[in-house]
Amino acid sequence: MKKRAYAIVAAFCLATSAIATTAAVTSFSQTASAADVVNEKLGDPIVVYGGSLSESEKQTVKNSLGITNSVQEVTVTGSDIAKYISGGNASARLFSSAKITPEDKGYGIVVDIKTPSNITQVTADMYSNAMLTAGITDAKVEVAAPKPVTGHSALAGIYKAYEVTTGEKLDTERTDVANQELDVATDLAQKAGVDEDKVSKLLTEIKQQIADQKPATKEEVAQIVDDKLKDLKISLSDEDRQLLIDLMNKISNLDINFNQWSNQLSDLGSKLSDSISGLKESVDNNTGFWDKVVNWFKNLFGLNDDEESTTK
Repeated sequence: MKKRAYAIVAAFCLATSAIATTAAVTSFSQTASAADVVNEKLGDPIVVYGGSLSESEKQTVKNSLGITNSVQEVTVTGSDIAKYISGGNASARLFSSAKITPEDKGYGIVVDIKTPSNITQVTADMYSNAMLTAGITDAKVEVAAPKPVTGHSALAGIYKAYEVTTGEKLDTERTDVANQELDVATDLAQKAGVDEDKVSKLLTEIKQQIADQKPATKEEVAQIVDDKLKDLKISLSDEDRQLLIDLMNKISNLDINFNQWSNQLSDLGSKLSDSISGLKESVDNNTGFWDKVVNWFKNLFGLNDDEESTTK
């Protein structure tokens, strides 16, 4: 009985996999068809390739980003790093690449990392936060790399692509601060050991408070930082806390339309809250989805009873 039950379970899993694969292929086909439609109002997407990519690596990135239709293509170089980032290394080796699709006003920023195992430090929400600081709005951004990299150079590529696509010039002071924000975010996650989602939520909520309260002094900024660290139960060293305060003080002094910025940050904050709540709910449930499937079949065929009887 037990062997027969396992055989049925195995057959079911194979059938489920086949159905899922068929559905995935159908979904991909539909998605690809939609992607091939040219947006005549906003123009073609633009792809920015890291300047250090070999031809084979570039093809790998193209595949990861699903480049099959008409796109503009540019390359981000060390000189671009120096342009957008104060003190940036013009001889840096750049591999992370990005595809930017402009969207209608109100779309917000949606970031999708296509090769998550190869972007080792920067999360999608960290990119979103930094892009808002830099002044980028209403775009879909897809990031990829052919091998493990930190992902920092993709941000400079996103800046370059945004300027080429929209014809607008980004404020270099804002892009510089945005890059500092990305550095602080990855440091808090990698060195201070703060959960990546919590890091993004912390930065978003501090910036939201800065937008709402418009602090006039660095001391007021420090109070906002301390309040949010306490709210989110995050403990930092004195050095990391000061880095965060210094960053947020720079952000508070940027030439930003804080009323408009507040709405954008509110949308991002809601997304992060949902993400953290979903993660907590998943952890609080003692078993994951497939554990529940297995247990359901065990109960159906009485396998739990068989196992209990053998341990008595």
